[in-house]
Amino acid sequence: MVAAQETTLQKLLEGTKQYQVPLYQRTYSWSEHQCKRLWEDIKKLAEDRRADPAATHFIGSVVLAPSPEIGPVGVQEFLVVDGQQRLTTLSILLCAIRDHRAKTEDPKHRGRIEQLYLINQFESDPHRLKLVPTQADRDAYLACVESTPQVGGSDHVGSAYRFFASRLMEYDDVEDPFDIARIENAVITGLALVAVTAQAGDNVYRIFESLNNTGLQLTQADLLRNYLFMRLPTRGETVYKSLWFPLQDTLNREDLELLFWLDLVQRNGRAKQTDIYAAHQLRLNAMRGEAEIRRFSHLGALLKIILHPESEPDPEVRRRLTRLHAWGATTVYPLLLHLLDRRAQGTATAGQVIAAMRYVESFFVRRLVIGRATANVNRILMSIVTEMDAKLPVDEAVRAYLSTGRKHYATDAQIRSSTRTIPFYLNGRAHQRNLVLQWLEEAHRSKEPVAADTLTIEHVLPQTPTAQWRQMLNDDLGPDENFTDVHESLVHTIGNLTLTGYNSELGNKPFDAKKAALAKSPIVLNRDIAQQERWGRPEIQARSEALAEQIISLWPGPVEASRDNDSDVPWDVMNRALAELPAGSWTTYGDVAALIGSHPVPVGTRLANHPVPNAHRVLQTGGTVSPGFRWPDPARTDDPLDLLRAEGVEFDGSGRAAPEQRIPLDELAQLAGLSTDDLPRPGHRDPARRTPNASTLSWPSCRTRRWSPPCRLFATAGPRSAAACSTAPATKRRAFSSHAARTIGSAASGRRRSTRVASSRSSSSISRTGCRSTTWRCVRSSGSGSTRSPGCPSRRPGSGYGRVCGCRYSPTRRPESC
Repeated sequence: MVAAQETTLQKLLEGTKQYQVPLYQRTYSWSEHQCKRLWEDIKKLAEDRRADPAATHFIGSVVLAPSPEIGPVGVQEFLVVDGQQRLTTLSILLCAIRDHRAKTEDPKHRGRIEQLYLINQFESDPHRLKLVPTQADRDAYLACVESTPQVGGSDHVGSAYRFFASRLMEYDDVEDPFDIARIENAVITGLALVAVTAQAGDNVYRIFESLNNTGLQLTQADLLRNYLFMRLPTRGETVYKSLWFPLQDTLNREDLELLFWLDLVQRNGRAKQTDIYAAHQLRLNAMRGEAEIRRFSHLGALLKIILHPESEPDPEVRRRLTRLHAWGATTVYPLLLHLLDRRAQGTATAGQVIAAMRYVESFFVRRLVIGRATANVNRILMSIVTEMDAKLPVDEAVRAYLSTGRKHYATDAQIRSSTRTIPFYLNGRAHQRNLVLQWLEEAHRSKEPVAADTLTIEHVLPQTPTAQWRQMLNDDLGPDENFTDVHESLVHTIGNLTLTGYNSELGNKPFDAKKAALAKSPIVLNRDIAQQERWGRPEIQARSEALAEQIISLWPGPVEASRDNDSDVPWDVMNRALAELPAGSWTTYGDVAALIGSHPVPVGTRLANHPVPNAHRVLQTGGTVSPGFRWPDPARTDDPLDLLRAEGVEFDGSGRAAPEQRIPLDELAQLAGLSTDDLPRPGHRDPARRTPNASTLSWPSCRTRRWSPPCRLFATAGPRSAAACSTAPATKRRAFSSHAARTIGSAASGRRRSTRVASSRSSSSISRTGCRSTTWRCVRSSGSGSTRSPGCPSRRPGSGYGRVCGCRYSPTRRPESC
């Protein structure tokens, strides 16, 4: 049962009363912005009350409950369940008014304001103050009430006092002796509040929970703190001061909530962060609150070490923690907390903890090398504490758990195979790829750190090869090989990558120029490159093999007896990429092979014998359907060439697909979900790579990249003239529009979005106005590509215009009209 009534600050504070802010409440947190809004309201109210003395301004409510503690006779004690922020702010303002009026008017104002609104004059501690903030704010608030030299410190309480003191000084008009008095009067009797008071026997903690369990006002950590201290009716103050306050001082609010979640994950790997309060509440029902707070205090100190490895005293533990922190996988935190706790409890040695962290790092690195950087990694790491063998030493348990099942902990054989074939540069996150090369470099320097901020990854064989580079690589080709496929199979492998501080200067310069620059580099990884006479396939593969042996020696593999039996070829990556390959586009067997570290021949065999989505969109390098292409379903006899044409792929008279509609390797990797955020983009790319223009970008690039230049888009009904913008029949227009709605999306968000297209118009043709109201604009098309036209002109016989419309996607500008 609760009672609510409108009141004023004067009625709330007069008399012998004490308002205690419970331990579970947040510390005082009003900023200058909130104080300024209150001050402006008070100034306006003071001016309004000159004309209407009865004017008031409502500022909210305070929820109160009788204190469970029995105080001295005559002192009414209340807990502030809600509204402590505004009640504390008004009390700080009264301190500032008292000090200003005592200094500028009459010293008697000090005693008057104190005795009426700030202290209980005839009571001693702990009942002397009318408002008792949480322990974290108590010293700062006491400095305000007692006007000590510490008043106005750098904390929130001190900042609020300084704000109001300066505003009172600005507002005080020497020509108006009553202006500050009007401010005081407005604060004391003009600000209206609703006081909601619970009755004796009501559960104040439940009231607090019901008011704040929306997750908007308080975090789950705040609610959990409430519940913990609810279970400490007599020792709350002592436990708060000795355990909780130091924990709260060690971790900020976000990290405190992280701690509670990590503690849950160590019991249930599937625990969600949204379930922190409910799950802990259920668990704590049968436990002692003080013991739990003590345990959380211990774990909080360990989490601080994880978040700030520099605070770890053991140099090798610190080094391992720093490397895992740099990798950026926060889902390893539950295991790290468990390891540090085991060390603290004496059930694991520092050496075992170091070894366990080394196995985790090896797990990360080896997965990245074989192209499995992200596959189920979060689920694996979240479950490791609860599922690893508790009977084994902790380091052996971690290694054994990571070695079993389909966890892709790469074997030595897989490492040796993958370094020659997997496009390392397209896997994982950019900073993780850099870290692997940096750690390989550090291994040559006896653990001397590499200056990561000055180094970037350099492709020795450039991504955009010049004629000289083409000639060098052509010398290595076999009779049935072509340059494009071999280049794509080599350029992103780890053997072709190194670290430099002058990537933009090297670009796609000839090997002799790069060799001279790398010879001067202090990076040890560059020495073997600088010693080569040429840089072709044999040299790249030899370096890949050498790096494979270094990786194997630096990062131990899985337990041999339980090694992963997965296929070395990641066919699932190929399936994902081809499933996302948009209609009206195509790719090559060589691109697919380079994506998964295989060869075009086994790729073709796989496509012919296993159901794979969009297998017909994989063509030979020249854009022709392979003579050996067959559907996995023997009953299917339709011609893949006809299907591709129906989807919008253009073919010339020789049956070669338009090159501008080809999806190259890097975009294919993006479709497969590899390095989605880390692939080169305009302004953040290899300087040797040029920005595509309208004649080279296919329309799928519009979907998978954030280029501003125009991209071509072909209708499902086949090519059409520029006049189609004004004369397309309704039936073809609908096909055109549905195709567009399926394929145009936002690369920035990763979600396909519907595009308003002209099919929504009732007209039987797409007018120029319709073109302007959608994402379409018209382009002229020649055999090699498209360029924008000044409008949608009617097609003249023999004009040579291709029958194409194009799209334009730009994250910063509206589509251009016809």
